[in-house]
Amino acid sequence: MGVDSGLPDFRGPEGFWRAYPPYRALGLRFTEIADPSHFTTDPELAWGFYGHRLGLYRTTAPHPGFGVLARWARRRPTRVFTSNVDGQFQRAGLPGVAECHGSIHFLQCLVDCGQPVWSADDVVVAVDPATMRATPPLPACPACGALARPNILMFGDTEWVADRSAEQVGEHTAWLRGLRNAGARLAVVEIGAGTAVPTVRREAEVASAASGALVRINPAEPGVRHGRGVGLAAPAAATLQALDERLTWH
Repeated sequence: MGVDSGLPDFRGPEGFWRAYPPYRALGLRFTEIADPSHFTTDPELAWGFYGHRLGLYRTTAPHPGFGVLARWARRRPTRVFTSNVDGQFQRAGLPGVAECHGSIHFLQCLVDCGQPVWSADDVVVAVDPATMRATPPLPACPACGALARPNILMFGDTEWVADRSAEQVGEHTAWLRGLRNAGARLAVVEIGAGTAVPTVRREAEVASAASGALVRINPAEPGVRHGRGVGLAAPAAATLQALDERLTWH
């Protein structure tokens, strides 16, 4: 979903290394740099990656496809379930966003001192673009002063504080349950959810199982199992705009 806004595509090492050449020199793949252990072993390296992303996501404008979804949301009850951590759905004005893998715009204490997850709105991380290393001072916990980290579920992460995301997902699940109990018709539009990390893909399939009303927009992996929906091998922004032009509201 974010690629059409100009955000880098982390699928596969070549796409990641094109976006971040210093990591090619280090031989680090996305799954290796997006690892919580670096905050302990090399915090400047860890915050170089996440600090750069935090700044990038703050300055990136959501593409017109987000506007299409926002217009749809004004016409029909709508919620968003996403593994994206960039905050683009909220920035575009989408309601009820459940961020199942957390958000880069929130932080947690590295030593889990009891400080609740807090906003990163006032945090600015200086990053050397040549080395992708952060320059101290690094973000710190307001309660105990220990190093902070993004409130994101990383690879091999056992320390993620999931409270904020769990509350969002709980609200999302309750909303779906209410629709089923009311006999409402549900349409699911899944955008760019691949099979490498299938959290969103599975959620979309389960949510649309009763109706079969799944629209899967994915340039590389548009296949829909058991024929329960429609797969469109196309990018997000153009496809959403084309669907919007053909949509007749009743």
